[in-house]
This record gives sequence, structure tokens and C-alpha cells, in this order.
Amino acid sequence: MATTRLTQARVEALRPRKANRDIRDAGLKGFGVRAYPTGRKCFFIATQFEGQRIWKIVGDADDMRPDDARERARTMLAAIRSDEQASSQELPFEVVAEEVFRRYGRNWKPRTLAVNRGYYANQILPWFRGRPITGITNADVREWFASLHNTPVAADRSAPVLSVIMTCAETYGYRPEGSNPCRGIRRYRRKGRERFLSEDEIRRLGRVLTHHESDHPMYVAIIRLLLLTGCRGREIMTLRWKEYREGHLHLADSKIGPRMVWLSSPARRILEEQPRTSPWVFPSSRTGRSVGKSAVESFWTRLRSELGLHDARLHDLRHTFASIAVMRGENVVTVGRLLGHNDPGTTLKYTHLAHDVIAEAAETVGAVLGGSAA
Repeated sequence: MATTRLTQARVEALRPRKANRDIRDAGLKGFGVRAYPTGRKCFFIATQFEGQRIWKIVGDADDMRPDDARERARTMLAAIRSDEQASSQELPFEVVAEEVFRRYGRNWKPRTLAVNRGYYANQILPWFRGRPITGITNADVREWFASLHNTPVAADRSAPVLSVIMTCAETYGYRPEGSNPCRGIRRYRRKGRERFLSEDEIRRLGRVLTHHESDHPMYVAIIRLLLLTGCRGREIMTLRWKEYREGHLHLADSKIGPRMVWLSSPARRILEEQPRTSPWVFPSSRTGRSVGKSAVESFWTRLRSELGLHDARLHDLRHTFASIAVMRGENVVTVGRLLGHNDPGTTLKYTHLAHDVIAEAAETVGAVLGGSAA
């Protein structure tokens, strides 16, 4: 039997003969493609298990590319070789989940992938391990979610990971279409973690930063830029000089991918004052690369202690930037663009801050129109 690395071009080049023709893949033992005399082609797996020969169709070659078929075949073979159910419809949850991480995981940034794998290993896998992927119901998911009530943050962040796994299981043909059992799961209500510095706290922070500027100029510049731009911590700490041009930041690798950050004149002035001794705007004297997050966090902890702001996180500087923009009358779309939000709904959590502004506007209009309406 012929063996070759199956590629799209190789599969398309197969021509029908008088009898079935099988081509085995050189990259994955047990995986191949069959060309029928009718012209139809399908991917298959063929292996031995407990003395029995197993041959199963992976998918139609007209509907799948070889790389996708190879991944599904790897999953099916793993299930058979681990003494699980051989039927793809009865694959255990963890086998399908691993295929999802291999295939869909490419859509996540490396750090997001690592975090999601952590939630999968700690919160999801212990509960669903060994269950057939098609047998998991909405009631099962609700029971799982309820079991995490003591760790609501972990529960809320694990639920989307489980939902992705189930959605991909439908896409890959392991569950019926529209059967995602995570639908309708309501997240836990938690007291918002957003902390916004008041104008008085901002003024106090400014004075403390000025006091430390001669001893820790780089850390002071980072804190000021976080407050002036609303950027995420890593976006400023890992900033490269080539990303600062024409008065803007052109971030190549932000959380949402490439994006441009508009800078105010105070923010531009801070950048222009930094020495250009490295490709990074804020290099570490110890590693020569960008400054480490732990060093900046340590400096921020010291500032918090001096200011008595023990509940303020470094990330709350971003919230403060957004809250001031909203309270100064900027609309949700504008604030979302300033923060680099893909989903406008993410920005809506700041709109309650505008209530006082709206109330003040109502009073202003009322004062003007009240006399004529009386």
C-alpha cells in the first residue's frame, strides 16, 4: 500500500480506478485516504485493537482538508488506543477537548491559551473527565457551574472555555449542531473590581510620583503613561521605540491584536524625555529586554502604601482613564476606541459614571426652558 505525506494537492490528484485505492499518510500511522471507483474520496483510520481490526471513516475529502482530517484521525486513534469507546460519537470529553486546544487554540494568543488551559485543567477536566462528549447535557453543565459557587471568578472564566470546547465539538462533528449545553448559563454576580481614582487621589499620586522621579524615573514614567493612555500594563512595559511614531503608538501585539493608541501632549512629552538606549522604551538594566511586570508592580505597591490606596491595582489606572473620559462626556464608542475594546459591551460598564453628567445636563436644559414652559 502506497505511503506519502497527504496534502491537499496529493488528495486532489488521486484518480479513480476499477477498485478502491488506499493511500496511507506518512505522518500519522493508521490514517489515510481512500479513492473509490465512483470518484468519491474519504479519509479513514485503520488500526488493530484487542485483536480486532478497526476501520472507520474520518470524513469526506470534499468537505475536509487533510490537516483537519489528520487532527480528527489523531483524536479517534487516541480514543481507541486508550481503551475508550471507538465510536467518534462516544469519544470521551478530554479527548475532544485536547483536539480543540490543538486546533482552535491557534486563535488565542499564547498567554490566553496558557490561562485557558489552566482553567481547563483545574476547573473543567476533573468534573467532565471520562464522560462521552455527546452525553453532556445542560443539566450537567449547570451542576458543574453550581459546584464552583465558592470560586465565582474561576467559574465565570471557565464557563467560556467549556463553551468553546462544546461549540468546536459541534463543528468537528462530535455533537449535533445547536446542542451546546453551555447556553443559558448565567454568570455569578460579583461586586465589581473596578477601582477609580478620585481627582483628589490623582493629585496626590502626582505629587508622590514627582517625589520619586529622581530615584526611579523609568517606573514613574510608566505609571504616568498608564494613567494618561489607559493602556494595559504590558502594552506600555513592553513598548518598543519602533511602535512610537507620528505622535501615536502603533502596537503590534496588543491583547486584541495590532492597534493604534492616540496620545495626548503630556503622554508624548513623557516618551520624548526617555533615553533611546535600547529597542525597548523601558529596558531592564538586568536583562537588557523590556522591564519586568513584577518590578513595576513592586514599585506600585510602594506607592499605594505611601498614599494609603491599599485597594488600588495597577490595572485600575486604566479604569481611571476610562471613568474620566466618560464623566467628561465622551461617548461609549469613543472611549471604547481609546481603550482598544473590540466589543462595545465591554465599555458599557463605565456608563453609570455618566449619570451625574446627564443629571447636570438635564438641570441646565431645565433652567433654560423652565421659564417658557411655566
